[in-house]
Amino acid sequence: MDGSEMLPVGRRVAYWRGRRRLSQQVFADRLGKSKSWVDKVERGVRTLDKVSTLQDIAGVLRIDTSVLLGRDVPPAEVSGQVEGVGRVREALSTYDVVVGRPAAPGQALSADRLAREVSLAWSTFQHARYPPLTGMLPGLVVAAQRVHADDPVAGRSVLVQAYRLTASLLVKLSEADLAWLAADRAMTIAAGDAVLVATVTVQLSQVLRASGRARMARSTALAAAYRMAPPDLDDAPAAELSLCGTLVVQAALAAARDGDDHTTAELLDEAAGMAARVGDGHDHHRTAFGPVAVDLARVAAALDLGDAGAAVVWHEKTVARDGWRWLPAEHRAAHLLDAARAYLHVGDPGNAARALLAAERTAPDEVRYRPAARAVLTQVAHDPHAPATIVQLAAALTVS
Repeated sequence: MDGSEMLPVGRRVAYWRGRRRLSQQVFADRLGKSKSWVDKVERGVRTLDKVSTLQDIAGVLRIDTSVLLGRDVPPAEVSGQVEGVGRVREALSTYDVVVGRPAAPGQALSADRLAREVSLAWSTFQHARYPPLTGMLPGLVVAAQRVHADDPVAGRSVLVQAYRLTASLLVKLSEADLAWLAADRAMTIAAGDAVLVATVTVQLSQVLRASGRARMARSTALAAAYRMAPPDLDDAPAAELSLCGTLVVQAALAAARDGDDHTTAELLDEAAGMAARVGDGHDHHRTAFGPVAVDLARVAAALDLGDAGAAVVWHEKTVARDGWRWLPAEHRAAHLLDAARAYLHVGDPGNAARALLAAERTAPDEVRYRPAARAVLTQVAHDPHAPATIVQLAAALTVS
């Protein structure tokens, strides 16, 4: 340790100024500031809250900006990638069950036990704990394949859920091709059961959108939605409405990605009508569908349609509602990343940074491991008007 690591930012400035043998006046002159300004910074009277100012100071002192922010912020031991994706790929690629290779001693699980394990894995996903989930999935997928092979009726639903969960995680990690394999496997197993097919189509639509196939995503989601749409919305079970409404939302997001603003608005309004009947605070079929979820989708859609101003308005209005707190942590953190992008597009790096920091507090792994999140963090951290706290987060996550 060099003696400055446990000091506040102002004291670090004074420490490194002394190391460089610069008087306060010379240091102030090189920065284009007054000696009084330097003195207040070093005493902690004035806060350094602008990235551009920190960069100027670091330049004069010939140190990295992260040194000023302090090595007492432990770097996250991540490279932006979750270890274990290769094992998930191996699990999806194995044909041991098909060719009849017996399970290792203690490997086989009952359908009921496996259903509980998959439910726990879904909870892990909704809390955005991606590394442990990645470690769980290979074993769950293989076990679910074996249960389905032994008893296709009892094992059908649990295998579909295991594949759905795998596809959801892989989309998060920008592994679209591998996610497509998981969704395709799920669709094959679900064929013939309208509800199971509809649940799988939620993930399949996400995969298709992530793969640049927005029109296919829209048509697939709408076909599944209208196939199971109840004839009378007022008397429909909440679970059916949630699944149908979620598929309509997926179709709307695909339409937005395709640049079709009219269809996007129509579909989101249609989904909002279903959401009003379901209400917030539910999680039927792992959809978290409700009025707040639909309005958060309006934020993502507005971003894709190039209307960041509308995205910001919807964001600020929606997160103030009670239903916001009832959404899974993964859903909230993912939305906050959209909000950060929206604020960036309207030229508000301060609020973009606050949204990112809120996302990291809500679900740290959403920011640490999602490539899309790290890209937004990089953009915000490089903005000269962003607050210093975002540079601190970028340094901790080793985002350059």
